[in-house]
Amino acid sequence: MELGQMVNGTTVTEFILLGFGVGPQERFLLLIFFAILYVVTLAENLTIIILVVLDTHLSRLPMYILLSNFSLLEISYVSTTVPRLIFDLASPQGVISFTDCFLQFYLLFSLGTSEDLLLSAMALDRYLAICHPLRYPQIMSPDFCFALVIVCWGLGFTAYIIPVTMISKLSFCGPNVIDHFLCDAETVLALACPPLGVTPYVCQMFLNIFILSVVVFIVVSYGTVIVTLMKPSFKGSRRKAFSTISFHLIVVTLFYGSIAAIYICPEGENQVEVTKAITLFYTSITPFLNPMIYCLRNDQVKEALGRLRRRKVSLLGRNIAL
Repeated sequence: MELGQMVNGTTVTEFILLGFGVGPQERFLLLIFFAILYVVTLAENLTIIILVVLDTHLSRLPMYILLSNFSLLEISYVSTTVPRLIFDLASPQGVISFTDCFLQFYLLFSLGTSEDLLLSAMALDRYLAICHPLRYPQIMSPDFCFALVIVCWGLGFTAYIIPVTMISKLSFCGPNVIDHFLCDAETVLALACPPLGVTPYVCQMFLNIFILSVVVFIVVSYGTVIVTLMKPSFKGSRRKAFSTISFHLIVVTLFYGSIAAIYICPEGENQVEVTKAITLFYTSITPFLNPMIYCLRNDQVKEALGRLRRRKVSLLGRNIAL
């Protein structure tokens, strides 16, 4: 059967995203809000990337190599959903083609999985830095960091090829209305007509394996770090170490807390609206908050900004002198 083929022989060529179901005035206010949010999110994450690339000190530190790639992921992640959301707010029809819907679904889950894996790599970095400080420089070399980044991106983009392909080959026999502002596995599967076969179970299995394995790894890593910091034999600044991992834990809690909220959300009349709100939070709000959380009260970032500012002033002075 062809992609999206219906029982009567016709083919689903597009879906309709209902979005938030608000009036024109609220739609306009939301459009302005998300447009500003998107631009600020891009600016924040681009600032971190540029700062790490241009500063010779930060560019050699494993934590900031991973952080700059995390910012790149955040830019990609938010760009998968927010521009489409802004377009649909400006154009109330909410029509999205079959191909674009599955592309958004694939990119959303692939980038989300890459972000999961990169968060676990950052947890590994903090574990090695605090629990094995003598071996840390040898293990977390720049080459090893870049290899970790490649693995995170690579696994993220290969993990969901099978589930997305399996869903795309299902028969869609109408209706084609999605009560959401984006395409994801649950909303698209709800429109597929029986028999669904093993597709829902395969999708859930892939999702559970990745999320649970990453969460367990992160919990064990940070748990070991906290135990190490509490030991009387620990040598170093506990306050600085706790400050660093606290920012990491806030980001992890925001990301996985919002995902967990979708699963524990009670069924009822408002379930769809609550799901939209939670999805909106982890696809749009957290990429905006994360740069501020990581860089808030971060002395190394402040020092790098100072060095970059002084370099800019120095270059301007030379140009004026010439």
